[in-house]
Amino acid sequence: MTPSTPPIERSWAEVFAAGKGSRYLRILSLVERSVAEGQLQPGDRLPPQRRLAELLGVDLTTVTRAYAEAKERGLVESRGPSGTFVSAPAVDFAPRIDLSMNMPPAPEGSNLLALLQKGLAEVLARNNADLLMTYHPAGGSRADRMAGCRWLAPMFGPLDVSRVAVCPGAQSALAALVLVLTRPGDAILAEPLVYPGLISVAGRLGRRVIAVATDALGMRPDALEQACGAQGATVLYLNPTIQNPVARTMPAARRRQLAKVAQRKGLRIIEDDPYWLFEANPPEPVAALAPASTYYLSTLSKCLTPGLRTAYVRLPDAQDEADFLDALRSFALMASPLPTALATQWVHDGSAKHLLEQVRAETWARHDLASGILGMPLSEAGRGIHVWHALPPRWTAPELARAALAEGLSVTPSASFAVGGEAPNAVRLSLGAVRGRAPLADALHRLKALLEREPVLERRVVI
Repeated sequence: MTPSTPPIERSWAEVFAAGKGSRYLRILSLVERSVAEGQLQPGDRLPPQRRLAELLGVDLTTVTRAYAEAKERGLVESRGPSGTFVSAPAVDFAPRIDLSMNMPPAPEGSNLLALLQKGLAEVLARNNADLLMTYHPAGGSRADRMAGCRWLAPMFGPLDVSRVAVCPGAQSALAALVLVLTRPGDAILAEPLVYPGLISVAGRLGRRVIAVATDALGMRPDALEQACGAQGATVLYLNPTIQNPVARTMPAARRRQLAKVAQRKGLRIIEDDPYWLFEANPPEPVAALAPASTYYLSTLSKCLTPGLRTAYVRLPDAQDEADFLDALRSFALMASPLPTALATQWVHDGSAKHLLEQVRAETWARHDLASGILGMPLSEAGRGIHVWHALPPRWTAPELARAALAEGLSVTPSASFAVGGEAPNAVRLSLGAVRGRAPLADALHRLKALLEREPVLERRVVI
């Protein structure tokens, strides 16, 4: 490089040299990141392919392939001899951009179709159609449970297959746990802002969710002790890692304190922990601190892809299985055999781990992107598929949600997560549903511009 080398080319050369993996995907990522972060604007010319190939030390065909993929994704357009230019934003008639649904992002450069084809081919080669299409035992086959043990190994180390049940999704598993651990009218202790699925399950089943006060570290042990005496509850619900919705990870010391209170008060714990694998250095699960009283729930849908409706429950004891499966069978006779077999195949052949690494890298990149655009502090903790964004005083959460919807954006106001009491003035922003970082960056910039404006009084059009 020389002093006259354009800044964008110098930056690309430095990032490319430090990267790993497929060369054309690294070049594609450079294009996407530069567009998403505003280093390249619509109409800007990309570095000529031959010059970029020489600069990066790669074949011309590698650059050509990367530019062709960028064109396929609508990021750039070719103008013949004039070169390759950043495209203007496409006109999109979709009703909204979804920042409300928590789901893992599709990793850049991944080929989910090829992964599906390979996994299903392996499943079909090892099983006959009749076996895949018949009734299967509730809780999963031995191979399915072994896959569950392998998926949960980073959290617990080796597990006994008799203590792992395979379920058709985390929501059904949560409902079965509420059914088996409580009776109508019972109270479930939880944080004041909680996963809406628990609120829904409890309401439908005639249970009460009681808020226990928190501080910056999560649920307060003294407040939990007080709530046990006041409410007579026997079940505690915790979502301690990248908590939904506030994205806080409870530190190890607080987990130990809560586990001690729960054990002393005879509480059974439901630990809903879908995001543990997204943390760079996650604390030990509560289930490892209070193994005899904690039911641990982990799902593939929040880590790999939402269509893979497979969840694993680690039971405190093998004797708990019968009651849990009876409750589960009351509304979900079994997990669907084909998707479960695919999940088992992916876990055993390493595809699940590979996809998780890609999803995690994409998740962290999107979290950092959101932090930069919205001016939130960067942190190694809590880098999951959602962020919790406090609003300026001029906006209320319901007003912002309505105004965002008018702008084609969907966000989730804090009231959706509140267990009694007044909800804080904040919204949850989910980062995974938007396809690609560039559209996500555009959506976040639009949201930031909206937050900087004054609310406009709603006007009704009379026709």
